[in-house]
Amino acid sequence: MNTKSLHLICYGLYLVTSKKDGKYNGQIVNTVFQVTSNPVTIAVSINKQNLTHEYISASGVFAVSILSKDTPLPFIGRFGFRSGRETEKLEGINFKIGKTGVPIVSDNALTWLEAKVMTKLDINSHSLFIGEVVDADVSADGEPMTYAYYRLVKKGGVPKTAPTYMEE
Repeated sequence: MNTKSLHLICYGLYLVTSKKDGKYNGQIVNTVFQVTSNPVTIAVSINKQNLTHEYISASGVFAVSILSKDTPLPFIGRFGFRSGRETEKLEGINFKIGKTGVPIVSDNALTWLEAKVMTKLDINSHSLFIGEVVDADVSADGEPMTYAYYRLVKKGGVPKTAPTYMEE
């Protein structure tokens, strides 16, 4: 099987945040998609090893910030290659608290969605959280970052916990 064929599936680049016991965390993901329009539902795939998975599982809520194509690599690295167990990822980052109490990051975001988990599906190494959108807004004009742009133009890496990671 030629796994390089999977590299041509289209993705975006998103920042997913959640809360637990008065603490906040967030991580970069490439798998967010709309499931239905009535009610408006979205799905996000999160690795079970990640702290964000623990927070979403505990609180039942999450937010998604859709990142701009101009998002700098250090910002992506902060949320994509560091653990919230070792660093306070949201320190110095602009965010507001949404209707569900989750942080909604505005830095480098074009738009955001806030959701309550309806269903959690176990998919081996990951969980697919399906959430009903309770609030959303467009915060800036611009072009969203695609995963292809991140990989090919920005030369961004892939953490081992990403659903698209494959050993060479």
